[in-house]
Amino acid sequence: MQFKTEFVEHLKSSLQLRVAGHYVTVLLDPNSFDSVLNDNDLSHNRIQLLQRIFSLSLPNIEPAAEKKWMEQHFQGVSLSRLSRAMNTHLKNLLLSNQEGCNPSEWKRDGLFNFCYSLLFRAGYLTLFERGDNAAAVYKEFCTFDSLLTKLARCSLKREESKTANLSREKLWELLSPDWLNGGSESSSWQQNYIRFLKEAGVDAEMQKRALLLQLWTTQCNAGPAAFWLLGFLLTCDEAMDAVKSEIKGLNLQDVSSQHPPINPLEAHRTPVLDSVLSETLRLTAAVMINREVVQDKILCMANGQEYHLRQGDKVCLFPFLSPQMDPEIHEDPQVFKYNRFLNKRTMKDDFYKNKKRLKYYTMPWGAGRNVCVGKEFAIATIKQFVLLVLTHLDLKIDEAHGTFELPAVNPSRYGFGMLQPDGDLQVKYQLKRRQHEE
Repeated sequence: MQFKTEFVEHLKSSLQLRVAGHYVTVLLDPNSFDSVLNDNDLSHNRIQLLQRIFSLSLPNIEPAAEKKWMEQHFQGVSLSRLSRAMNTHLKNLLLSNQEGCNPSEWKRDGLFNFCYSLLFRAGYLTLFERGDNAAAVYKEFCTFDSLLTKLARCSLKREESKTANLSREKLWELLSPDWLNGGSESSSWQQNYIRFLKEAGVDAEMQKRALLLQLWTTQCNAGPAAFWLLGFLLTCDEAMDAVKSEIKGLNLQDVSSQHPPINPLEAHRTPVLDSVLSETLRLTAAVMINREVVQDKILCMANGQEYHLRQGDKVCLFPFLSPQMDPEIHEDPQVFKYNRFLNKRTMKDDFYKNKKRLKYYTMPWGAGRNVCVGKEFAIATIKQFVLLVLTHLDLKIDEAHGTFELPAVNPSRYGFGMLQPDGDLQVKYQLKRRQHEE
């Protein structure tokens, strides 16, 4: 299967552009990435983006302190608790979606909407512990997210600007918990985050706005990733057969809705599914890492080349272009190969460029000090969702729509995490027969 892109095939170590009067150096050699990721003379533009997109200012929040807090709540025991809660909500939503349906009836939906809506609502229930307005939040979030890239690039038209501002304000109110206005508190992740902000001296208005930032950060990638993963499986029989075969070999104790919900993947190795996920992320994760040069400096490359960077210049890493789509690193990089990251029954991690083994051969979660803290939670969520779908549902491409190919990528999403489709893949699904009989 071919995954279409419009990027060049042969890559140099870097390229330098002049954009709006600023010089931007795009670093393409992954062997040299650490020279940017670990350099204190390069700063990122987080403050400007928070203000531009979320109308948010957090001057009292130290990035190191915030990262430490996030690590405490997305790793170790907290990670296990969140993953189990997420699994419970995903399963309940998936099965409740079938209530009232004739057992032999096929339901129809766009695969992107199916994945995004279920994963978003489950994530909202897990982190914010509110079921009363999950549907309203999701609807408003989709409106806001559709305009987010234009917000970031300051390219909104007048009517779009009004829509984005109104949607943002609605989300601030929808996300604001009652106890912020004097009601009783809960013990949710959301409450703990608000407490962290209060202790840092953040006022009530900015606390509300910060919740939207966290909602977008935690929920914007899992749904699109699951869409692409299931889309690749549905359009590649060999990959689907391999994943289903692996799932059949697992000793799952929770395939029936009658059993207590747990996360069975915690106790099993799934190298085939892991490889499919890694390949999916290689093809569709398009994060952009930007840094601004604080003072004049020399950027040293792994091959000995040097680049003079002036104060005010910008340095950019775009891993989607390199290493992820570099043909020297990944053969036929535009083609989905479900076993690309598979060595028999173990994960492959030896990839090379210029005959040197790479530390960064794919970078869907960022890297270095700015690696995504919620990486493990996101991976567990995506895998668990795919497992639930494949064990509980018969899922097929809806032939009535006459297309069996994945839609093209929405080009505006490059640089903002997971890519989203420009359109959808129409599917049909129903509960597996053995589920009817339980």
